[in-house]
Amino acid sequence: MKKVRVRFAPSPTGGLHLGGVRTALYNYLFAKKHQGDFVLRIEDTDQNRYVEGAEQYIIDCLRWCGIVPNEGPHNEGEYAPYRQSERKHLYKEYAQELVKKGHAYYAFDTPEEIEALREKLKSDGKTNLQYGYHVRNEMRNSLSLPAEETQALLKVDFPHVIRLKIEPNEFVQFKDMIRGDIEMDTNTIDDKVLLKADGMPTYHLAVVVDDYLMKITHVFRGEEWLPSAPVHVLLWKYLGLENHMPHWAHLPLILKPDGNGKLSKRDGERLGFPVFAMEWKDANTGDLMRGFKELGFLPEAFINMLAMLGWNDGTEKEIFTLDELAEHFSIDRVHSSGAKFDFEKAKWFNHEWIKKSDVQKLLPYVEEIFNSRGSVHEDKKKLLHVIELVKDRCTLLTDFWEQAQFFFIAPQEIDSASILPKWDENKNLFFNELIKTYQLISMWNHTNAENSFKEIAAASRIKPGELMLPFRIMLVGGKYGPGVFDIATTLGKDETIKRIEHGLFLLKAE
Repeated sequence: MKKVRVRFAPSPTGGLHLGGVRTALYNYLFAKKHQGDFVLRIEDTDQNRYVEGAEQYIIDCLRWCGIVPNEGPHNEGEYAPYRQSERKHLYKEYAQELVKKGHAYYAFDTPEEIEALREKLKSDGKTNLQYGYHVRNEMRNSLSLPAEETQALLKVDFPHVIRLKIEPNEFVQFKDMIRGDIEMDTNTIDDKVLLKADGMPTYHLAVVVDDYLMKITHVFRGEEWLPSAPVHVLLWKYLGLENHMPHWAHLPLILKPDGNGKLSKRDGERLGFPVFAMEWKDANTGDLMRGFKELGFLPEAFINMLAMLGWNDGTEKEIFTLDELAEHFSIDRVHSSGAKFDFEKAKWFNHEWIKKSDVQKLLPYVEEIFNSRGSVHEDKKKLLHVIELVKDRCTLLTDFWEQAQFFFIAPQEIDSASILPKWDENKNLFFNELIKTYQLISMWNHTNAENSFKEIAAASRIKPGELMLPFRIMLVGGKYGPGVFDIATTLGKDETIKRIEHGLFLLKAE
């Protein structure tokens, strides 16, 4: 049995969309499940769309997600190079072989001539404006020109492309691992350009040649490539490589949450969530687009969420580690229909992962968030304790600032409006008495702080529940945070007393 080899082959043209990361993830999981190889190949044949920095961005995104390729431009193996632009010399011989076999031809048409053809077809009322079997004999190519003229043009290196010759009235059949048997009519396929005038291959030729040379056994890609699949099947056949053709699987689209169609960055901008794994700055517009990483997602939560967008293991289980996903993953459990993206569900995954994460794992994330706001903490023991106290309240990593910063920075203002409507002199006296009692406590801990509070409340004939909210707001500034005596214990006796005094001062000033 052949060793499983899969590849993720993005184009370095911009940010890495959710759908692209999920394609990489499914490839990775399949390879890991079958002890195979996961290859990263950069498909940069379209130099007009190449964006500086995009390749490194892709590598950084995969690294953040924990989807580490066995081979790629950053970790070259025996099938190097892994950038198509560096493999240019390999493609021409395959294109010329197709010409010799009669499955491709030289086309010398200028862009203006092709545009004129389309305009003519339009004016004739034709709906098929493609360069294909119905018009190729009217154009300037090696099928319509005498052989001597073709050779003469080639000899002077007249600008030309090599096009695939699609025979009409045939059916291309192949099996998709998700969608089953697929059959497509060749009358719907145009004569695709295989080799461009600058000698660079198009995606169609390069993907087949590279998959063959890199011994790729399975191709998992988005369903937007389904219309191109017959072209690729024909190329495998015409090159005489049918026995080496990989198994196909076209993954469902990730759909916009409030309608039909593929989720786009515009949908994210419109609805207020990112569609890229990591922050991406558009080199053309200068626009900075948020990523899930910067928003405050754990990478484990991000890939867990992505895996479940179009797949499940057949049970109710939703939380999986990367190793568990690899263990349970099977391509026959991938859905054929699109999956609607649900940002609230994505946040749920993150919340669950924050809750289940060890505080030591969360520490560097929280330190980075605090440092970015100018609050640097040397006392790691206290910070770890605080993370344990508040992590169940955090949906995003960035929530740790709101939920925990008051442990380190005393509130200058408090939510007086939530206290004053039920504030009276008895409560004022209670808190003054609480200050005196707390000052006398020699062993400051949760039990002593709580018992003293309740004893004074009983002596003051005030229900503890009526005092807890003002106490919390004095310590925190607002109506949030973990248990109030956990807060007081963590702050320490002196800081707790100081905040009660400050709260009383602010309330008196109202």
